Amino acid sequence: MFKHLLVPLDGSILAEVVLPAAAYLAQACHSRVTVIHIIEQDAPPAVHGERHLTNPQEAEAYLAEIGRRFFPAQIKQDYHVHTSAMKDVAAGIVLHQSELAPDLVVMGTHGRGGLRDLLFGRIAQQVVAAGNLPVLLIRPEAASEGLSFNCRRILAPTDGDPEHALGLQTAFNLARILGAQLDLLGVVPTLNRLTGRTATASRFAPGTSQAMLEIAEADLGRFLQRKVADFRKAGVNAGARLERGDPAAIIAGVAEKINVDLIAFSTHGKSGAAAFWNQSIGAKVLAQTRRPMLMVPV
Repeated sequence: MFKHLLVPLDGSILAEVVLPAAAYLAQACHSRVTVIHIIEQDAPPAVHGERHLTNPQEAEAYLAEIGRRFFPAQIKQDYHVHTSAMKDVAAGIVLHQSELAPDLVVMGTHGRGGLRDLLFGRIAQQVVAAGNLPVLLIRPEAASEGLSFNCRRILAPTDGDPEHALGLQTAFNLARILGAQLDLLGVVPTLNRLTGRTATASRFAPGTSQAMLEIAEADLGRFLQRKVADFRKAGVNAGARLERGDPAAIIAGVAEKINVDLIAFSTHGKSGAAAFWNQSIGAKVLAQTRRPMLMVPV
């Protein structure tokens, strides 16, 4: 898995926070790495307080220097500068998913302005929503204690829906390759956390809705037990827990409590706004944790 990593960089130190994780995964998965810079149309003279890379030759020299500085010689490296200026940098990154054929995008979550940028990162959010590849998101705060990266424990939230199995399978595959502990997490919402039609129904028939939630909790508990047994049989040290409440808050809280190195789950991006594990859950979790997050599109 993850035989080709695509790492977008804008020339800033904040973007470079992803490089230790990319080097770690490239070594563990025997991947090749392509670092990429998109020349931005009408770019500001500075980004994140640093000079912005708008000259193709300067950008190429920067990417080559990054490769020498962060990646061991045994890792196959490429660099690519998209010299035709693009107004939409996120669209440029997604475009190169087809052109360069990576199987994982590794990028930071910083944005240049506004609350939404602060919480999720405008470009990172758009890449998750518009692309069709797993995206490893790393917040700048993750490097507050240094630039090292290690993955000894992975948290995999799941709702047991077969449609979301790819996220759980990806977490399992990664845990097996890295020799990491895999913790499954199921979250069943409480009545006051229901949304949409289910929330409306719960107001008129709270007893029925509560009974349905209890059934869902029992079903999810049995699912978690089966998956733990399967994963342990396959040689992965796995465990599971089942919680009730606000999914995003519980995911972030459990991640901190058990000190995971990575949170991995499925996302529907744009197409699944009503889904339980969707892009909005990812944004909410990311706003509440410094932990790296692996978003696997359904």
